[in-house]
Amino acid sequence: MSWLPLIIAALLSITVLVGYVMVMVGIRRQDKALSLRPHPGGASASLARRVTGCYVRDGVSWT
Repeated sequence: MSWLPLIIAALLSITVLVGYVMVMVGIRRQDKALSLRPHPGGASASLARRVTGCYVRDGVSWT
């Protein structure tokens, strides 16, 4: 049995899990601030906005 597919699946799973956790941390950071500023507070908040499609235009948040 080849170990290569198992290793690839494990790496892909870890990558998806890390991405999910980063988005969740970004959402929590934005939620803790109780407002959406025009510029995100960090890399995780920026990633969360990009993944969820939420952005701020002219001081008004759009989802």
